[in-house]
Amino acid sequence: MHQQTILIPTPPLFSFQECLWFLNRNYDDCLHLVTETAVFKAIATPFGDVLFRVSERSGFLQIDVLEGASSSECGDFLTDYVREWFDMDRDLAPFYGCLAQDSRLAYMADDFSGLRLMGISDMFEALCWSIIGQQINLTFAYKMKRRMVERYGRHIEWNNQVFHIFPEPEVLANAEVAVLREMQFSQKKAEYVIGAARAFVEGTLSRSLIDALPDFEARQKALVAHKGIGVWTANYVLMKSFRAPEGIPHGDVGLLNALVGHGIIAERSEKDKIEAFFQDYAGWETYVTFYLWRSLAVKPLVS
Repeated sequence: MHQQTILIPTPPLFSFQECLWFLNRNYDDCLHLVTETAVFKAIATPFGDVLFRVSERSGFLQIDVLEGASSSECGDFLTDYVREWFDMDRDLAPFYGCLAQDSRLAYMADDFSGLRLMGISDMFEALCWSIIGQQINLTFAYKMKRRMVERYGRHIEWNNQVFHIFPEPEVLANAEVAVLREMQFSQKKAEYVIGAARAFVEGTLSRSLIDALPDFEARQKALVAHKGIGVWTANYVLMKSFRAPEGIPHGDVGLLNALVGHGIIAERSEKDKIEAFFQDYAGWETYVTFYLWRSLAVKPLVS
C-alpha cells in the first residue's frame, strides 16, 4: 500500500532520542522495533490491525502508516495513541522546577532533558506484563513475553520482518497453564495471566471500570481485589496505563538502588525517608521514579 504520513507537533521539553533510548535499552521487546532514528509498532485499532513507524522531522513526530487501515481511517486514532504513548500533552516545566530544588537530582533536568514517561495504553497488556515481571529480571521477563506473544498474538509481516501484536484477553482466557509452563511461566504466573484474561472477558475487570472510580485509592483497591494483583502490580498498571502520579512501584529493586545511589536513603528499609522524598515530588512521583530508573543506564534497568 502507499505509505501515508501524519505529523504531530512536538511540545517543549521533548526528546525523541531519550524516548527511543527507553524503548530500546538492549532488551528483546517483541512489541516494537527500535532503530537509531525510528520505532516501528503494530497495534490493534477499531479499524483493523495497523503497522506504523514513528520518527522525528524538524519539530514534529512523523507517523508513517505502513500496513493496515489507511491514515484517513485511523489517523485520529494513531495521533491520539502516539500522543499518549509518548506523554506529549504533559508540561514538564513544573517537574523540572522540582528537580532544580533538589541538589541530588538537579542534573537530571539537563542530562535526561525531554524524556517522557513512556506509557502502555492497553491496560490488559500492562497488567500481564507486570505479572510476568514479578520477582524476575527484565531479560528473562522479555523472553517469557516473547514466547507468549508469538504463540497467542497476531502479527503483521512487512519488509521481510514480523511485527507482533499483544494477545487479546479472549485468546489468553483459553490458554492452558501447561502450555505457559512450557514457556517457563511459574504455575502461579500462568494462573494469574489466564485469570486476568478471564476477568476482562467476563467484564469484572476493564479500563472503563477502573476509569470510573473516583480516586487512586479506589482504583488500587479494585485492582488488588483480583488474584495475582498485588500493590506493586496495581501501582505499575496505574503508573503506565493511567498516568497516576501516586503509582509508585514501592519495593522495586531499581528504584531502591537509585535512591541509595543518590544518597536519599542509606538502607532499603528506610520507608519514612522514602515517603518524605516522594512528598517533595507530589504530583510527579512516577516521573521522578522514571528518571531514577533512567539514572541506572550504566547498569541493567529494573523497570
